[in-house]
Amino acid sequence: MTSKNTVQTRTRLLLALWDLGGTQEEVKKGQLTKRIVSKSQKVADYQSVFEELQKQGAITISKKGYSLLSGKGLEVLDEGLRSGDFKFEGTIVGTWAANALVKWISQIDVAVVSADVPVKGKGAIASYDEFKSVALNVYDKLNYEYNFNNLVPIYRIRRGIGDRVSRTEFNDWLLETQADDILQLQGGSVEDSAPDKIEDSVATELDGLRCYATRLKS
Repeated sequence: MTSKNTVQTRTRLLLALWDLGGTQEEVKKGQLTKRIVSKSQKVADYQSVFEELQKQGAITISKKGYSLLSGKGLEVLDEGLRSGDFKFEGTIVGTWAANALVKWISQIDVAVVSADVPVKGKGAIASYDEFKSVALNVYDKLNYEYNFNNLVPIYRIRRGIGDRVSRTEFNDWLLETQADDILQLQGGSVEDSAPDKIEDSVATELDGLRCYATRLKS
């Protein structure tokens, strides 16, 4: 596979994984390969690309499926889409790809976070006021697009912001939004009780685990 073809294949794979919700939950192998493997290809043709992306830290692979890492994975996807080597081949572009690109463009201000950039580097959130603005933008976007009915999972807000803020700062500043009556953090558990989603929620000694946020004011 040439370098040019590798860029196209890698980018299509990451775009499909992102569109299928790979940054939020694991995508089943069959679900992903159904999108990216054409009739003239075999899943084995993509093995080296999967291994390369896993080695880069862009995706994780389990026995059942794939996950797109919100930092490095989105960075590699963004670089691929901007690359001069990327284009759709043939005369017909799959509907999923066109729709995914439209969604990517509409969310690019929130979606792209670099895992390699230190928290205090480019794109890092430097203050509580900046965090509050970014967190509310992510909250509103998630609430609108996924119809959460004003009860947005905290783990999704954390992953939407990504590595622009450290885990400790996220926890402290999110709790500060509650103290300022901007967000109300609520208990319960995530939809499937997944350990990683619970870990990405917020826990306090006094209130215990808080998994959801409700917006109280702008």
